[in-house]
Amino acid sequence: MDRPTAKEIDSKWAEFLTPEILRGKLISASIHLAAFELLKDSIIEHLRTFFSSGFDENGIIVGPRYQSEVLARNQSPLYASLSWLREFNVIDDKDLETFKGLKNARNRVAHEMHELASGRALSDYVEDFPKLLALLRKIEIWWIVNVEIATDEDLLAKDIDEDGIVPGPICAVSIMLDVALGSDEEANHYIKAFREISQKPNK
Repeated sequence: MDRPTAKEIDSKWAEFLTPEILRGKLISASIHLAAFELLKDSIIEHLRTFFSSGFDENGIIVGPRYQSEVLARNQSPLYASLSWLREFNVIDDKDLETFKGLKNARNRVAHEMHELASGRALSDYVEDFPKLLALLRKIEIWWIVNVEIATDEDLLAKDIDEDGIVPGPICAVSIMLDVALGSDEEANHYIKAFREISQKPNK
């Protein structure tokens, strides 16, 4: 591997010491980590809820079918859930490969944050971000269409446009991006709307 030139070293230091650049890198990396955790939750928690037998003061009561039909597939709840999703065609083999790449990128972000911030490591996670959102949306839409809508007679009677559905986790990521990295107008839109709603008198 060729050693960096003095000019390249100076350029990296200049980026590292420029507040706007460093903040942008750290914020985008943090949002990527948060989005990946939302993806993991989507993979695991929908199934835990689906196979639950009720709720108590601690939350979901996991039913025996969750153990036999999901957890029995793998010691890891994450990979056991991925196996179930693959068997029931929620995702395909390409999606599994995509997830593997996303997990590797997530690990690099988490373990090499200082390298990414200083420009000494590749930031390919930025290019992977649309893949992460696409996989998250695919899983969320499946549950909405095949479970929530399919078990609600009122919704079944309606003509649902899947393209128009915005799942909660996708909305959360969009808000994070707008607030943290958007223009001043985008960044302040949500807090302004929140304050307007919260200040309205209760009827």
